[in-house]
Amino acid sequence: MLFNSIHFAIFLPIVFILYWFVFSRRISYQNSLLLVSSYFFYACWDWRFLFLLMFSTFLDYYTGIKMFNSKSPNQRKVWFWISITANVGFLCFFKYFDFFSISFSEFISNFGFKSSPYLLNIILPVGISFYTFHGLSYVIDIYKNKITPEKNVVTYALFVSYFPLLVAGPIERATHLLPQIKKKRYFNYSMAVDGLRQIVWGLFKKIVIADQCAIFVDYAFSDFHIYNGSTLYIGMILFLIQLYCDFSGYSDIAMGVSKLFGIDLLRNFAFPFFSRNCSEFWRRWHISLNTWFIDYVFIPLGGSKKGSFKKYRNIVLVFLISGLWHGANWTFIVWGLLNGLIVILSYFFKQIDEKEIVAHKKTFPSLHEFLSILITFNIISFTFLIFRSKTLSDAFEYIKILFSESLFSFPAFFPKKLLIIIFCFIIIEWIGRESKFAIEKTGLNWKKPLRYSFYYVLVLLILFFAGNEQQYIYFQF
Repeated sequence: MLFNSIHFAIFLPIVFILYWFVFSRRISYQNSLLLVSSYFFYACWDWRFLFLLMFSTFLDYYTGIKMFNSKSPNQRKVWFWISITANVGFLCFFKYFDFFSISFSEFISNFGFKSSPYLLNIILPVGISFYTFHGLSYVIDIYKNKITPEKNVVTYALFVSYFPLLVAGPIERATHLLPQIKKKRYFNYSMAVDGLRQIVWGLFKKIVIADQCAIFVDYAFSDFHIYNGSTLYIGMILFLIQLYCDFSGYSDIAMGVSKLFGIDLLRNFAFPFFSRNCSEFWRRWHISLNTWFIDYVFIPLGGSKKGSFKKYRNIVLVFLISGLWHGANWTFIVWGLLNGLIVILSYFFKQIDEKEIVAHKKTFPSLHEFLSILITFNIISFTFLIFRSKTLSDAFEYIKILFSESLFSFPAFFPKKLLIIIFCFIIIEWIGRESKFAIEKTGLNWKKPLRYSFYYVLVLLILFFAGNEQQYIYFQF
């Protein structure tokens, strides 16, 4: 069930009405409703994988309690590794078995051994990378005595399976989401209106921009060998815009939907296109995943406290794992390695990981800031060229044509209308860059006719471009 589908447009109001008008007397009723709704939402993808989700949930719930009640450190460690091994094992089995089988077969063939890889050809369970990381963070936090285990199985199951974030995040933490699930919730009109505004903005980004960019991106990457360099450059730029609007659009809808139920989710994007260097970009892009890797991989490896060499090593390892998390393909691994090396280079050039928002409380950026943003955007776009390519050989061929003399020729396609919409979108994002999402405060001080006209234009554009339901890119991860 897609957020941008008619099915979800029917599903959401039904759950909302039941939640606030039928099951509002007790928090346990509301949580049970949300859990059943979440399981139904997930079963709409493939009901068979619902049992895997339930098993993973119960495993972490049970091992969490067992760890907490263990009478010895060794017993505690046994339960911890049972959970970790099972979670990572399921993830590797469904996501990486065929990849490693093919890679091993190709490796030994270099030594003269003929081998046919054994392939399972298993469908990847949607959202497995996200709900697995929910469970892993929960178990690790219990093991490190940061939290105590949740005794109510419905409460914990809802934490893992909450439908707004179930299939593509943001990756929540028990310390943030569980307290909200456990406390009594009251309908907040302003919070609900804010949620609806964020849903509209998310749908706009997905349907009006991402799905329209996808048309030209598919042309460029599917038939790159017949296009010139300038056309491939446009395809490269449009892919980063497509990916951002697709994924951040999903996150906006997820956060907006959750606000309708009185629950705040973690922010996942903070206007990454306005980053002044690559390190800042990764601090603003897919925040919930990147902070997860910092807390559970980078810091346990020693972080940046054990010398420059280990710091750089840890950065590269985190980006490599991040690349592998995205999928079983060498393109993702090389993409992760390349970004790790670029971030390390930023330290050599003493680029500061900017904490303050660019052009804070100013209308325009300085020339230096503008050029930094432009350079960063192009560097990141180049790395995502590898991310988008089907194979490494395709990526190298794409790059070869991109940097040929044809880069300075006229492109084969130049989507004027789309580029105008993108330009307007970037202006709106720039104006709202100091808010949690671009139109959070847009129009609040305007007169009603102007404010509602702005929202009506967004809705009309969504309806105009709607009709062809496009799956979200990150569902495949």
